Amino acid sequence: MELFSQPEILERYLEKHSADEDPVLAELSRHTYLKEVHPRMLSGRVLGGFLTLFSQILSPSRILEVGTYTGYSAICLAKGLKTGGKLTTVELNDELRQTASTFFKKAGVDESIELINGDALQVIPELPGPFDLVFIDANKENYPLYYEMIVPKVAKGGYILADNVLWGGKVLGNEEKDSSTTAIQKFNQLVTLDPGVENLLLPIRDGLMVIKKL
Repeated sequence: MELFSQPEILERYLEKHSADEDPVLAELSRHTYLKEVHPRMLSGRVLGGFLTLFSQILSPSRILEVGTYTGYSAICLAKGLKTGGKLTTVELNDELRQTASTFFKKAGVDESIELINGDALQVIPELPGPFDLVFIDANKENYPLYYEMIVPKVAKGGYILADNVLWGGKVLGNEEKDSSTTAIQKFNQLVTLDPGVENLLLPIRDGLMVIKKL
């Protein structure tokens, strides 16, 4: 049996051999799949666990998240904030604010999170840096633009994490590509050729690019 060709089986195995999901995150996951559109956008247990561990290791004072959705990844990242630290998360869809805010409070991280509703391309230039950690998980067509805007706002030695950089394997194919696939390919190439960073593309979930600013 080709296990890696059956992602659902692999996902269940990964979850079975990882730490239990936080009860609030489990509740948020159930809510998202029952009530929200495009629930697959949720970071989920495995990626969420990685984000928490990464944030806890880094112990950042300031985090920027581009793409809040229902707040799962923001909660995971906020768990690693240094005491008194702040996570700023930007979400275009203001209809998701109530859900995210409700679960931020349930998770006990609401005082550490600032949720901004708006277009990230307009919001990011107005945000003061530096950020110790940035997580990008928003409009795929804008990934190259997000990157160019964010890098100057990242502290030296800080990190950028970008989700969905394998885009369901579409970045590997030679067939005609949609605009999102083309943008992600451009983003991956842009990061790899940037002499100001070190990067590693990991096959976590739908591909996670880990970028360290030199």
